[in-house]
Amino acid sequence: MNIPTSRPAIGASLYFALAFSLSVYFTFAAVQGDYGVFRQVQIQAEAEALRSERDRIAAELADMENRTRRLSDSYLDLDLLDEQARSVLGYVRADEIVIR
Repeated sequence: MNIPTSRPAIGASLYFALAFSLSVYFTFAAVQGDYGVFRQVQIQAEAEALRSERDRIAAELADMENRTRRLSDSYLDLDLLDEQARSVLGYVRADEIVIR
């Protein structure tokens, strides 16, 4: 005489618990893991910030190269030379008024 039981087998319960745990883990890893969606968005934002910094530095470098060329021996810009002398050395003409 076998008495029928109404509860499911332990093996099936363990199988579904393991499958559920793995699916939750892989879903979490796909969203917030090292290669997840949030990390990809963060990487894109960092890349955009670095591109804008690169462009700013390139413009600054071009300005420095221009000023260096304008103060070189082969090409001398007297206005830039006067501006640099005033800025660095603090030169002022006798007929000028300085307001600080």
